[in-house]
Amino acid sequence: MKIFSGVIEELRAQGVEILEVLESHPQEAVIRIKTEDFHRACLFMHKRLSSAVMAMFAADERKAKNAFEIFCVFLSREFQKWCILAADIPQDRPAFPSLARDIHSASFFEREIREMFGLEPEGHPDKRRLHLHDEVWPNGLFPLRKDFVVFGPVAPNGAAYCFNRVLGEGIFEVPVGPVHAGIIGPGHFRFSAAGEPIVNLEIRLGFTHRGVEKVFEHKTLDEAVRMAECVAGDTAFGHSWAFCQAIEKASALKVPARALYERAICLELERLYNHFAGIGGIALDVGFSFAAQFASVLKERVLRLNQRLTGSRYLKGVNRIGGVRRGFSRQDIQALLCEILSISGDHKELKQMLLTSVSFMDRVDETGVLRQKTARDLGVVGLAARASGVAMDLRKVFPDVYAGSDFRLITQERGDVLSRLRVRMEEVEESARLIIYFADRLADLAGAVAANFPLAAAGCALGAVEAWRGPVLYWVKVADGQVDRCKVVDPSFHNWPGLAFAVLGNIIPDFPVCNKSFDLSYAGNDL
Repeated sequence: MKIFSGVIEELRAQGVEILEVLESHPQEAVIRIKTEDFHRACLFMHKRLSSAVMAMFAADERKAKNAFEIFCVFLSREFQKWCILAADIPQDRPAFPSLARDIHSASFFEREIREMFGLEPEGHPDKRRLHLHDEVWPNGLFPLRKDFVVFGPVAPNGAAYCFNRVLGEGIFEVPVGPVHAGIIGPGHFRFSAAGEPIVNLEIRLGFTHRGVEKVFEHKTLDEAVRMAECVAGDTAFGHSWAFCQAIEKASALKVPARALYERAICLELERLYNHFAGIGGIALDVGFSFAAQFASVLKERVLRLNQRLTGSRYLKGVNRIGGVRRGFSRQDIQALLCEILSISGDHKELKQMLLTSVSFMDRVDETGVLRQKTARDLGVVGLAARASGVAMDLRKVFPDVYAGSDFRLITQERGDVLSRLRVRMEEVEESARLIIYFADRLADLAGAVAANFPLAAAGCALGAVEAWRGPVLYWVKVADGQVDRCKVVDPSFHNWPGLAFAVLGNIIPDFPVCNKSFDLSYAGNDL
């Protein structure tokens, strides 16, 4: 791209030696650089593009070139492009300079690379494991290396996890979890409090790490689509679309317009039912049970609509590479329009019920504040970022099927529980409007709902979808029609640190509503 080439020249002016630039897709540029320039190049792109590290990962390419590869992904809203910096790490010196002290959003990714590949992020301030807990995982085994094999029982490291301690007179700790009295996933929350206010929250996750990225290896592409639907169950459609998009980009496959409209409708339906669940959860956590039940009824109506349209309440089995598995009939579209109009009317009643309740507003207004600067510094994304005034949504950056819909990006400025609630409420209204817009366009379209796909596909690309929590990313490398490497990034991986900051200064009894207002996924984190 001519415009983006200026950024590449600026990168060269910083003394970075660029070995190759690949732009096989208009939305994506892969810039290969020398290993010694990787740190400098990433810092430059972070500042030049005003982007957090959206993904950072490694690949084992020792068989092909005696080296590992490391990738760092930035998003340029200005140029509407993903910028991926890539460098080789020699296998005889498996280390790279850490970005974490300069770019906080790189921190968790580097810790993950260290435990999964054995590549050392030199200078990283926190070398503790994220997923492969010392209590159960041995030293020296790196599961995402290609030669990883476990021969029988192996003794774990056995070391205890070292929590950060807050010391001082009057400080006490309250440990919660990892087992909770509900159906949520496992996570350990350690509160340090001075009297009532929380002065530190340390979150430890990874208790249900499933080895998802390892399991993707050697899967056929159809098998991988079905697996993507199971990575985070409440975002089954968003994950499967991101995976399909990566393969479609790598194969230069043009998806029929009819399939794109159906995908957009399903994505907004997934957003609707999860937002109703989130609104109800916030109401329940402050004791407003009637509003919570009202929201659960609206969620159930969307789930039943999903079942009517696709045969799946949670929109599984809809996506396939090249499009969707079946098209909506005219009767389906009519039922969709009628139900969405009805749900929209009931949502207005729910919204008024909550925002006019003095006791409810007292619990959510100015509770759990995440400032805009903190959100940017941490690399918070999606709904939580927009509630703190960070105006970023992939539906706006890469409009594609959303072009022409007058899509309205929803933001709030105060970053509290009420702001995250208001973003949900307004996104419900916008999603309903978008569904009606897409359905009207779909009614006038005929033709195929999927493109023919070459079974012996090869290549790599990044797929990205703005799911209901935020951007879901899949970087997929395909060889001989099978997945060779799949990197998955759920927005929850970015946003857990944001929750730890938002609760500071609040009292521990307000943590449940703060937590629900972020509504993060344990499964999406514990890949």
